[in-house]
Amino acid sequence: MTARRLAVVSAGLSQPSSTRLLAERIAAATQHRLQAEGIEVQVDFVDVRDIAQDVTNNLLTGFASPRLEAVVESVTGADGVIAVSPIFTTSYSGLFKSFIDILDPDSLSGMPVLIGATGGTERHSLALDYAMRPLFSYLHAVVVPTAVYAASSDWGSDAAGTLAGRIDRAAGELASLVRDSDRSSQVRDPFALPAGFSPVGAFGAQ
Repeated sequence: MTARRLAVVSAGLSQPSSTRLLAERIAAATQHRLQAEGIEVQVDFVDVRDIAQDVTNNLLTGFASPRLEAVVESVTGADGVIAVSPIFTTSYSGLFKSFIDILDPDSLSGMPVLIGATGGTERHSLALDYAMRPLFSYLHAVVVPTAVYAASSDWGSDAAGTLAGRIDRAAGELASLVRDSDRSSQVRDPFALPAGFSPVGAFGAQ
């Protein structure tokens, strides 16, 4: 059986979190689509709030803790990524951006990515297309056409069907890309030094 790995990055701050809930629903829908095609799926969840201190230390020192290294490798080595952030002040959260900032700029090149977000009102949904989509496009990821936004009102019974429809459509788009992904055969160490790097050449003879 063909196997694929999904990394699900959730940047919700509260617990329980509507951001995590949306991420779980998108992941489940994508997994269902892939399994229907006979593809075994491993899903790795990353709650950025749980590694916030590690992320901050990495930004300050340039060194990743073993726990953060494992998380980064699970994301950059996946066949597809689901990235969901709450919307604060018309954009993704600072915590979400900090996590993206510690990734090697080339590590998501060609990565199938589904973006999602949560917010209080529907008017913040535009942040997906003017903030999150350009961010991943800059990193040369392949962002699926359908983004999933969930406002507070979307969790009510009247709107649940509409949200489920958006999730299903986006999950189908991601599943198609992940199914055809060959990233597993191209995984590299995200912390590896550049080819030809020499300590002597970089720092001079000691």
